Amino acid sequence: MTDLIDKAQESADYLLQQEIANRCRFEGESEKECIECGEEIPERRRALGGVKFCIECQTKIERKRR
Repeated sequence: MTDLIDKAQESADYLLQQEIANRCRFEGESEKECIECGEEIPERRRALGGVKFCIECQTKIERKRR
């Protein structure tokens, strides 16, 4: 039972570290248009900083990573 709990904790720790690393990447100036499809990136999304893709393209990219 302990091994299962330890593995779950390790997995949770890993995911947290990935999220922290991803958050640090949002730096710099955002693009006005998606570099994948050319659609305009909404101002609210660009305000995050470092945004290069529209939400649709970003979602596709993240799904491919899984």
